[in-house]
Amino acid sequence: MTPETASNNTKIAFFSTQPYDKTFFNKYNKEFGFELDFFETQLNPQTVILIENAAIVCVFVNDIVNEAVIKQLAEKNVKIIALRCAGFNNVDLEAAKKYNLKVCRVPAYSPQAVAEHAMAMILTLNRKTHKAYNRVREQNFSLNGLLGFDLFGKTIGIIGTGNIGKAFAKIALGFGCKVLAYDIVTNSEMEKDGVEFVTLETIFKSSDIISLHCPLNEQTKHIINSKSIDEMKDSVMIINTSRGGLIETACVIEGLKEGKIGYLGIDVYEQEEKLFFRDLSADIIQDDAIQRLMSFPNVLVTAHQAFFTNEALTQIALVTFNNIKSLLAKNDIENKAALLV
Repeated sequence: MTPETASNNTKIAFFSTQPYDKTFFNKYNKEFGFELDFFETQLNPQTVILIENAAIVCVFVNDIVNEAVIKQLAEKNVKIIALRCAGFNNVDLEAAKKYNLKVCRVPAYSPQAVAEHAMAMILTLNRKTHKAYNRVREQNFSLNGLLGFDLFGKTIGIIGTGNIGKAFAKIALGFGCKVLAYDIVTNSEMEKDGVEFVTLETIFKSSDIISLHCPLNEQTKHIINSKSIDEMKDSVMIINTSRGGLIETACVIEGLKEGKIGYLGIDVYEQEEKLFFRDLSADIIQDDAIQRLMSFPNVLVTAHQAFFTNEALTQIALVTFNNIKSLLAKNDIENKAALLV
């Protein structure tokens, strides 16, 4: 793909589009002048047909970008797959190389947005503010059943210390928590702040609260499973704002039923592509696992909203557009973390 041929087509086909995507991408496109085509549907082998004369497709976390889709994209002369998110486990990178498609992402937009949401989930589960809100609206001012605990002095274990894990560690330290962390590489800056890097086994055995901030890959898939849950403290709190596949749902349900897991907060879910970002209030949900999870009084589910701040959406739009502009002009991106293929 030469810059000359690429620049002839600057049409971007967006999939899994929500109203806020249109708002932010249209707002910042004034600086770039791309032609934007928005589709509410998920990208998958059946919906590729919707793409007409677009050189770029822009996808999100639950779009299916496997080899079957990528082959069809190549046949439609698509040159760039632009993810408007950090995670890329839904994209077959080897297939992209095979069919000579560039793949880029937004490696960091607002780590604080996700980190702050993780802490919000901890505070909500602990102090039960969601239940208190509903109670007082019904003129029930009783405190029975709302007992929490002090975060100060508790041990929080962080799995994954990238930008989000690092931001979350600073918040946890600010609450006066003892912070343990596990990653394949230690972070000296975090250690200076007071974070102790330990083994994964130590995270499981010593943490009152475990917060997941690692990517989803072969090594981390179902990192929360029956074995790891058995190693944890009784009444442990588990928070997941990263990827649904980090948790083996059936094992967590058993842990909740047995009382081993005292609190669970998830902003992501392994089968979320069938549920999240949609209004299903009038439907019968066929997913028994999510229905079971939501039946527990000590489980908090939010629908992949941790990233959802004004600052984050601004950065997502700007970085996505700049990635595409750079690839069209130079076939490269200066920030190597943004270029996957």
